[in-house]
Amino acid sequence: MELSDKYTIPENFKYREVVLKGKPRHSADDPFLIRHPKMDLSRRAKLFAPFDALRGFSAAVIAKDERYEARKEMDAEILEDLNEKISLLCELTATKKLAHDNNVQVSVTYFEPCSDTNSEAFETDGKYLTITGTCMHVDPDVSQTILIDETLIFFEDIVQIEI
Repeated sequence: MELSDKYTIPENFKYREVVLKGKPRHSADDPFLIRHPKMDLSRRAKLFAPFDALRGFSAAVIAKDERYEARKEMDAEILEDLNEKISLLCELTATKKLAHDNNVQVSVTYFEPCSDTNSEAFETDGKYLTITGTCMHVDPDVSQTILIDETLIFFEDIVQIEI
């Protein structure tokens, strides 16, 4: 079926002769086909694959949608309870051997400040995250941190500890 069979081509159409010729057909020994072999479908598909013209733009748009909240103030009772639990964890993980032997499983909820420099919430607001894992080390003296698996959390950011 030719194109001219489906459509009526006006007589004054500039490319009427080209349209009427139809799609070019090449034989196996045609010099054009030898110089320009057909591309296999997998390579041809790559030509039409999507690409990220502005690198990092889609990630920035997604980051803009993240919701942050202000840090909540804790009352004295919660702080006292946290201090007791931190002291207990300190005793249970005083040395690496003791921490390994006790294998203390904890769940810690903490505040993580926004680290996205392009966000309005940068260093003012953040998110509350919960991590569950093995308490590896507690440093009440120098850095005032707790190490859960490979995550280091500052005491001032901790909101809740469940042992």
